[in-house]
Amino acid sequence: MINDLDIILSEGEGYKIEFKKAPDKDLATEVCAFANSSGGRIFIGITDDRDVVGTDTSNPARSKIQDTINNIEPRPDTTMEVHGDIIVITVHEGKKKPYSCSKGFYLRSGPNSQKLDREGIIEFLQSEDIIRYDSKVRNEFRLSDRFDVKAYGRFIQKAGISDILPYEQILMNLDCAKRNQRDELVFTNAGALFFRDNTEDNFFGYAKIVCAIFKGTDKAKTIDAKEFNGNIMDNIDGAMKYLWQNLRVRHEFGGIQRREIMEIPVDALREAVINAVCHRNYFEAGANVMVEIYDDRVEISNPGGLPKGLSADELGIKSLQRNPIIADMLHRAGYIERMGTGIRKIRNVMTAAGLDAPVFTSTYFFTAVFKRPPLYVPNVPNHVPNVPNHVPNGALQIPIDTTDDDLILLVFDHIKKNSSASIDEIAHAIERNDRTVKRIIRALKDRGAIRRVGSKRSGHWELLETEMPADMADTLNDLTSAELKVYDIIVEGHLMTRVEMAEYAGVSFAAVKRAIIKLTEKGLIKRVGNDRNGRWFPNTK
Repeated sequence: MINDLDIILSEGEGYKIEFKKAPDKDLATEVCAFANSSGGRIFIGITDDRDVVGTDTSNPARSKIQDTINNIEPRPDTTMEVHGDIIVITVHEGKKKPYSCSKGFYLRSGPNSQKLDREGIIEFLQSEDIIRYDSKVRNEFRLSDRFDVKAYGRFIQKAGISDILPYEQILMNLDCAKRNQRDELVFTNAGALFFRDNTEDNFFGYAKIVCAIFKGTDKAKTIDAKEFNGNIMDNIDGAMKYLWQNLRVRHEFGGIQRREIMEIPVDALREAVINAVCHRNYFEAGANVMVEIYDDRVEISNPGGLPKGLSADELGIKSLQRNPIIADMLHRAGYIERMGTGIRKIRNVMTAAGLDAPVFTSTYFFTAVFKRPPLYVPNVPNHVPNVPNHVPNGALQIPIDTTDDDLILLVFDHIKKNSSASIDEIAHAIERNDRTVKRIIRALKDRGAIRRVGSKRSGHWELLETEMPADMADTLNDLTSAELKVYDIIVEGHLMTRVEMAEYAGVSFAAVKRAIIKLTEKGLIKRVGNDRNGRWFPNTK
């Protein structure tokens, strides 16, 4: 007798167990459902109420059962055993899904076999990765209409592909284009994501990357958000630029060379972004790749979870490609070094940097969670005299904002209404970044309009003038773009020479020299120490 029959009877029917009193007309649907799912066993000779009544186990009876199974397309992998007066059919998970019988397609759902309608069949094929999104031909997307020549040129240059052949032939060789029945050259989905001009119809809006910054450790308060909705390569580059601009960056010097080091290694974040774009489920139009920055972590997620057939334990060891054409294109363009090594590289890079490896989770989404390290505080040389009390923490890439009368008035009025408001709260209230608010507050303090009383955390602002000075905006509004950039670099505590300022701000050395003279004349900055060993500081009062 079957060794585990008592246990099976006590547990009853389930996802992998089915009882049948006799081999009835529904037998084919049960076998079909198990083959399309994770396999299972059918016990013939046991009722739904778990009564063992037995069944005909003769050769003719078994032959009839086998004929029923053989009518399933394609033929499933099954074994039939006789135990006393019970027949046990073991159905193995199919390797040639989907399987169908004369009544249609069936899938196991809990203890039942469920018939799939049209939408269910499509969803099943997608979930099993039987239909490949990236290879699907888009007959409505003709190359002659919306071919992005610039994106194509950038790709073949990165991929090192010779342009001896016509671009049409190269795209077909890459599986990015096909000839339809009218002999028109049309994009596949992969080709459209890489080389179709998406500026007008926004058809691939669901394939964008959404980046956001949140105050605190949850999504209650959004500080900033930006969407990247171009071709795949532009989206990846845009998301990486966003991370560079909004994560802390410190500078290390080796000889005359300056290195910018992100608080989380850029190589690890880049691999995570590329992995999310490469392996997302593009059939899911209601979700996007997300890059989320919190006070304590960075989360990078994509819809789709792990591809079917890959377990969490095999992550970083084995690789299954949900979108093989997209993966191949990114590999050719140098975004992926070797297929299937991304997760392992992320872990190795984080370990080499002395940081915790990211935590990977897979549900409906696949998510990589990077823990942010403690705030970096630069060392100020002890021999430099008269160092201001406030030395900004960290070294940030600074987005340059213009400052006008309205913004200054908004900051001044907000402080009047709420003297304990933090920089972040003011920035959120006036819908500007905190660097802009810091600049305005610095100018208000220099003008003698406000001062800080108490600590940064528990103190408050004190108004020294009840109304904003009429000439307040003149302090900043007459600065050129180059002067504002240099001022921001100094305010944020970057340790740079004038040559380095020019490179960092993207302006000429002469423009930096003029900016420093102008900022000094206006009393916005001052030099502490000598020309060789000193540095510039904002002129605090």
